[in-house]
Amino acid sequence: MDNVILQVNHLSKSFGTHEVLKDIDFSVSKGDVTSIIGASGSGKSTLLRCINLLENPTSGEILYHGENVVRRGFNAAAYRARVGMVFQSFNLFNNMTVLENCIVGQVKVLKKNREEARQHAMYYLEKVGMAPYINAKPRQISGGQKQRVAIARALAMDPEVLLFDEPTSALDPEMVGEVLTVMQSLAQEGITMLVVTHEMAFARDVSNRVVYMNQGVICEEGTPAEVFGNPQKQETRDFLARFRNN
Repeated sequence: MDNVILQVNHLSKSFGTHEVLKDIDFSVSKGDVTSIIGASGSGKSTLLRCINLLENPTSGEILYHGENVVRRGFNAAAYRARVGMVFQSFNLFNNMTVLENCIVGQVKVLKKNREEARQHAMYYLEKVGMAPYINAKPRQISGGQKQRVAIARALAMDPEVLLFDEPTSALDPEMVGEVLTVMQSLAQEGITMLVVTHEMAFARDVSNRVVYMNQGVICEEGTPAEVFGNPQKQETRDFLARFRNN
């Protein structure tokens, strides 16, 4: 249990009368690469947004090193610096350069000086192959490049966990590979990642844990070999059937 970073207990989320998440129990341990799979509308992204406090859960608790982050008065900004998020729509600041996008959070939230923040940003921009584009604005680079910048920006905050919300779904097919390659290298470095994805090959080959969600509940979870190779639930088998030949 010492390695558990996040623990979700009895989490539910409703929008009006529509219950999107129902009694979710879930944990993230140090070094895990967990892929959350499931059909659109199954609650995957809502779960991620609750974990990052972009949505307030209707009930239940989210513990970060044992501290309930949904309690009143909790410092959400400091928590988000430790539990980073990469969005499917990039969410870059369009009026800033690539480099400035990766500096601003470090200066404003982590209170680093600009030179230290710049060096840290450059390290991660080089890591994701975006160092040649540091003076470009987001509108001047491709979707795949924007997502790599978004990953570098998140990494520059030195997060303990990195959340990915369908990071390739807004990309043209030829750009998906370049982003997945970066994510695969991060996984190999032991970075703790929680990934909502439709990329079944990534879930199967890169994750050490797979969670299948269906209609707001965790239907099945286990190792990729268990979930892909020997699913226990009929819903899981039906969902995975279409990917069997990939």
